[in-house]
Amino acid sequence: MDNRFATALVIACVLSLISTIYMAASIGTDFWYEYRNPAPENFSDLNKIRDEFFDSDPDEKSYNDLLFRYNGTVGLWRRCITVPNKSTPWYSSPEKTESSDLITECFSFTLSDQFMEKYVEPGNHNTGIDLLRTYLWRCQFLLPFVSLGLMCFGALIGLCACACRSLYPTIATGVLHFLAGLCTLGSVSCYVAGIELLHQKLQLPENVKGEFGWSFCLACVSAPLQFMAAALFIWAARTNRKEYTLMKAYRVA
Repeated sequence: MDNRFATALVIACVLSLISTIYMAASIGTDFWYEYRNPAPENFSDLNKIRDEFFDSDPDEKSYNDLLFRYNGTVGLWRRCITVPNKSTPWYSSPEKTESSDLITECFSFTLSDQFMEKYVEPGNHNTGIDLLRTYLWRCQFLLPFVSLGLMCFGALIGLCACACRSLYPTIATGVLHFLAGLCTLGSVSCYVAGIELLHQKLQLPENVKGEFGWSFCLACVSAPLQFMAAALFIWAARTNRKEYTLMKAYRVA
């Protein structure tokens, strides 16, 4: 194998590995979007807050209001808020909170929650189903898993190519990485669109700021890495095949 192709394949493999790690980390963490409230809320009704947030039948408006008020973070599978620790001695009067005594508590979305319909007015079941937000929500958590699966399948094909000592199968690896990049890009786009539509319906309070977190950034970085790996895999395989064909034709002549 030409050194150029070997170098391209090594770089492509490294990019593929990094993008896979980034994608897996973004799926497994809870910082796709973060809310920051500089003025701490009164925790005097803390038990009611916890009951509403950890409700097994979530009301979209209720838990989003709590995310806004209590420095919430949202991932693909979990939502979290910052509340006082039950073990603190002043738990009976939590309005006297200090930042050092706050902890993050999270609640996981079930699979049925992920496929739950979104309504035109969040929390109001009488306003009809908002199909756009419903399908954006579903795509934003399905597409990252599809992307991760495509990259893993591409890695298996790459191992087969190494076993066969042939670059031809790496074209399929490149195509799979390209499709994975499209899925990652689609997931990021769906998430951004979903957040913007949600904030149009549920306005953020004046003192609350929202921003995309580092989990979201990892997914954003993963997409171009997948595209670059795909380009290198396809280039190495096609160029090597052309040179092999030309060499074979020359020998026959």
